[in-house]
Amino acid sequence: MTTKNLIQREKKRQKLEQKYHLIRRSSKKEIRQVPSLNEKWEIYGKLQSPPRNSAPTRLRRRCFLTGRPRTHYRDFGLSGQILREMFHACLLPGARRSSW
Repeated sequence: MTTKNLIQREKKRQKLEQKYHLIRRSSKKEIRQVPSLNEKWEIYGKLQSPPRNSAPTRLRRRCFLTGRPRTHYRDFGLSGQILREMFHACLLPGARRSSW
């Protein structure tokens, strides 16, 4: 299991990303519309003013149950390890397990 402080840090990043999402989107739209290079540099400066943790690339998808960051399946929101256990327990309808 992931430690609680890592999960809380991830939640804090998600809140920051939601808070600054509109600011980032509007400034990127401005960059595309402005023809002069000097004005673009000024807008890039504005784009760097929000906190680093508000960037969407800083987010990490984690397992819903365990918080595991690796082998994360987006469709289920679970890690591969938990998904396999659920397959074997027949908790996911329509899923087939393979053994060879």
